[in-house]
Amino acid sequence: MPLNTILVIVLIVAAIIVFFTVASAFSLWMQALISGARVGLLNIVFMRFRKVPPKLVIDSKIMAVKTGLDISTDSLESHFLAGGNVLRVVQALIAADKANIPLTFKRAAAIDLAGRNVLEAVQMSVNPKVIETPRVAAVAKDGIQLTALTRVTVRANIDRLVGGAGEETVLARVGEGIVTTIGSAINHKQVLENPDSISKNVLGKGLDAGTAFEILSIDIADVDVGKNIGAELETDRAEADKKIAQAKAEERRAMAIAAEQEMKAKVVEMRAKVTEAEAEVPLAMSQAFKNGQLGVMDYYRMKNVAADTQMRESIGGQQGSEKKNNKDK
Repeated sequence: MPLNTILVIVLIVAAIIVFFTVASAFSLWMQALISGARVGLLNIVFMRFRKVPPKLVIDSKIMAVKTGLDISTDSLESHFLAGGNVLRVVQALIAADKANIPLTFKRAAAIDLAGRNVLEAVQMSVNPKVIETPRVAAVAKDGIQLTALTRVTVRANIDRLVGGAGEETVLARVGEGIVTTIGSAINHKQVLENPDSISKNVLGKGLDAGTAFEILSIDIADVDVGKNIGAELETDRAEADKKIAQAKAEERRAMAIAAEQEMKAKVVEMRAKVTEAEAEVPLAMSQAFKNGQLGVMDYYRMKNVAADTQMRESIGGQQGSEKKNNKDK
């Protein structure tokens, strides 16, 4: 294919692309001009080269102008290129203007880029949101457990949306306040008679400080009586004391058994020594006979004394058995 023909084809394709681009830009320019939103035709054309959707910017610009807001096209383009949601920011500015809430484009863009839904925040400022907390359990001073269900009415604080804590923090602080209030009550009946004391005490603590919300009211939806925690704790403590006492008694018993075993061992040792000594008696007597230190009459007197002692022990043992039998009867 000749070079001239290729050039002609390229020029025709380029002309077609330029025609449609200019035609689309011209259509948007006419739409903006008729709506009173002045945007340059070349600016619309160059938006495509800057990878900015012209229709989104023009529609947002027209929407703002129709509601009396003056937002520059460069600001809308810059916010889009920064990764923001242009349409949502413009809608939030319109809603804030209608509700007489002071909100600038710069502030709304910062909130949007911070990851917050600025339109939802403005709507929540106009129409407060009700957050229902999970059931919070607390124990009064008399040991009775109470569970409370609370509804917290909050309004978005636009000035603290960037860097402010979320709903989880508000719920956690409200739960902490409920536990503190019930725990300081003398008895659970006092809380049941005046459940509004919980909301008054919690609301007076300034729990919305540092959060992205303003607490308007705290309402107690339900209060139920739970377990007798105090009695359960006392029961557990008594059971623990019982186990400790049993352990100490078992320890003393083991020590007593050990002492008894030691005493028995000593008795066995003493008996062994006595037996050993008794075994040496005949040898000593034999030696005494040989040396003339012991006579025959002395020996018989000693035997008589031993027999007499044995008889007395036998008689005493029989009398003791008879007394025991009579006592058992």
